[in-house]
Amino acid sequence: MKNIFRSLLVVSLTAISPLAAMAATFTLTSPDFTSGHPMPVAMGGHLPQVKSCHGENISPSLSWQNAPAATRSFALIIQDAQGRNGLGVTHLLAYGIPSSVQHFERTALANGQGFTGGKNSFGREVYDGPCPPANSDRHFYTFTLIATDLPADSLPAGLDTAGLMAKLEGHALASAGMAGTFGGRE
Repeated sequence: MKNIFRSLLVVSLTAISPLAAMAATFTLTSPDFTSGHPMPVAMGGHLPQVKSCHGENISPSLSWQNAPAATRSFALIIQDAQGRNGLGVTHLLAYGIPSSVQHFERTALANGQGFTGGKNSFGREVYDGPCPPANSDRHFYTFTLIATDLPADSLPAGLDTAGLMAKLEGHALASAGMAGTFGGRE
């Protein structure tokens, strides 16, 4: 009888061990839009002098889970690679996000809440929503969340994209991402 139980235990552990070895995937999601699909018009930028900027500049709610165990802080970057005629536009550089944080409420990124801000392409340290040209195809806005081993208070405010990437070099543990579309033929 003892051998039967031992055999069952070995078979059970053998069946479970591949599942246990698979780590949960680090993911980033939003209840406001599904990755690969249009972002709500309200999340677009609001510049009255620019015809295509008719949004309300409301930043999306974002949530993430399953960051690596060694994570000490996060950085979030929102970019439009097609912006400025293909030269790219950075809409947000947020870093110094404590590892205990797992979400941003709607408007938090636009209001500068819960992170240290870097300078986006508009020279601001908060979220600036999509504003693609009115006559262009839809643009793809990538949201990249980077888990780092840096303490949340280790980077100064106001870094630009190149400066942030240099500071994160050797400290990035994993990334999670999603993309929303905006403008053009939705």
